[in-house]
Amino acid sequence: MAKTFLLAISLLVSAAWLQAQSQYPQTGSSQTGASASGQTAVQGCLQGSDGKYTLTDKNGTTYQLQGDTSKLSAHVGHEVQITGSTTSASSATSPTTGTPTSATRQPTLTVQNMKHISKTCKSGSTK
Repeated sequence: MAKTFLLAISLLVSAAWLQAQSQYPQTGSSQTGASASGQTAVQGCLQGSDGKYTLTDKNGTTYQLQGDTSKLSAHVGHEVQITGSTTSASSATSPTTGTPTSATRQPTLTVQNMKHISKTCKSGSTK
């Protein structure tokens, strides 16, 4: 009787644990990932000057950086990780025809934090 009770309890605990895992999946490490605070970390090659900076990740996605960019000038041409909030890219459309124009807006990344990774960009991170 005691063995049956222990088996039943262990199965119940296992089922509860599996249910909790499916509700709150763990996030694996990725190049671009959202954190619990709603921020995203993007690692890539920093380019730009005069307060206008872009970050190109390993997939070729280029983010327009905004926010506190005052400390980025010393890291142009370097591999960095920028943490902040992102907004999606959007395509401009012609107001008269409704067709896409050649102007496409880049996704933006509002800089909250910057981490220096390397003094050189990895191949494929620059255009």
